[in-house]
Amino acid sequence: MRFTHYRLGRVAGGTVADVTLRGSAANVRLMDQSHFSNYKAGRQHRYFGGLAKRSPVRLRVPRSGTWHVTVDMQGLRGTVRSDIRVIPSEALKPLPAINEGSLRDLPSLVHNVTQEQAPGVDVETERVFDVFISHTSEDKVEVVRPLATALRDAGLSVWYDEFELRMGDSLRRKIDRGLANSRFGVVVLSRAFFGRGWPEYELDGLVTRAVSGEQVLLPIWHNVTKREVMDYSSSLADRVARSTATHTVEEIAAEVVDVIRNPPDG
Repeated sequence: MRFTHYRLGRVAGGTVADVTLRGSAANVRLMDQSHFSNYKAGRQHRYFGGLAKRSPVRLRVPRSGTWHVTVDMQGLRGTVRSDIRVIPSEALKPLPAINEGSLRDLPSLVHNVTQEQAPGVDVETERVFDVFISHTSEDKVEVVRPLATALRDAGLSVWYDEFELRMGDSLRRKIDRGLANSRFGVVVLSRAFFGRGWPEYELDGLVTRAVSGEQVLLPIWHNVTKREVMDYSSSLADRVARSTATHTVEEIAAEVVDVIRNPPDG
């Protein structure tokens, strides 16, 4: 599912996200960090807002914290473009309460306000990936490229540098988006991986998201022993992994597909 994402960052309760739509009707949702993570992963989530048939849409932040606004066309036809501004509570007249619920139960939220792009709000069109693959270039030919291809051929949405990076892209920005928008992380650990800058940057992101419960980390060992992995990271060595010494790339890919389609509880 594609959606437009506005990171509001940390805002005070009572702040209003003022969304302007141009084009078709769209789903506009205000979510906190936890429910936004569930939304991206396709899990059950709660939100403020709903189906908006007219513009602009005003959504009040119910409490202080980190908040996100998304605009998507799920279940709808057509195209839409959007802009947003963030209005502090002290600059607003009283607004009617907005209740949580399903899209079809909520009325359009229409107020006449002047459109203005919000300074400091990060706007981007997001794509959610099933899996992010972290690796070093030395392992591409033997393991990573055939693994990524097998996962894609199985119908998964795969963030793999050869699939996603284009000339002129910001490497850090593309990697950060891929890490943030992937439900599972596969890391191919090898001697060549250890101590490399970009692979370790990716791994730090994967481990952080795994510890917070936002992502499931799936390690693959390539030509390394358990002792070598333990010397590098005892927490990684403690995770259930698959090794190219005992499984083919095709067997590993099939197991990754099964785990992603039937995720572990918790």
